[in-house]
Amino acid sequence: MSAVLKLFDKEPSPRRAYKSARKVERQYTASLRRVARHIGEIVSGLSPDGEITPEVASAIDMALERYAQVLQPWAGAVANRMITEVAARDEATWFEVSRKMGRALRKEIETAPTGKIMRERLLDQVQLITSLPREAAERVRTLANEAIVQGARPAELAKEIMRTGEVTESRAILIARTETSRTATELTRARAEHVGSPGYWWRTAGDSDVRESHREMNGKFVAWGAPPTLDGMTGHAGQLPNCRCFCDVIVPED
Repeated sequence: MSAVLKLFDKEPSPRRAYKSARKVERQYTASLRRVARHIGEIVSGLSPDGEITPEVASAIDMALERYAQVLQPWAGAVANRMITEVAARDEATWFEVSRKMGRALRKEIETAPTGKIMRERLLDQVQLITSLPREAAERVRTLANEAIVQGARPAELAKEIMRTGEVTESRAILIARTETSRTATELTRARAEHVGSPGYWWRTAGDSDVRESHREMNGKFVAWGAPPTLDGMTGHAGQLPNCRCFCDVIVPED
């Protein structure tokens, strides 16, 4: 049975990787928040006082659907930039490890099947970004229908309509945080399994915001083929919603 060696020899190395990933996440978040703000402007522009009639709801629905369609090329460019930056940082980390270990890992790293992962991630991101205006339109429709069925007071309905941009922004932030981290984990896994890695040590962000279930995973070995189930969701470090944990990968020694 072969011995194993941690991908990162010292604790500061994964910490640097974590901070680097957060920078990419912040950039992606800023882009998606702009989308959310524009959605809020569309809704408030068509219903400046929050009044919602069937005609206004229909106009908002059509405007947001047009925005979703127009958004697609931009979404592809923004998502591609995020994925490319995450992939480049992951690859650089692996090259550094191959140099430190004195192993001929470079060729293996270069031939890892990351292209397929990147293409799949790109398609997923475009779908998620363009879902923002469509989800906002669905929210407005639901509010309008509830107002008719339940007889909601105009002031309450207007308040909720005007919160559409705020609600969308929260969703945009969640997407950016989760998908940046998920992309990093999936690319790392592709390279790790390609060089024969059995798994990784689970690492958390190490602060007070870490969820208890994730804190309990810190330092535990996780096999690539056996992701844990935490709070009813199954996934590796960095793949779960709002998860800021990351993988300290193990690779076989020669």
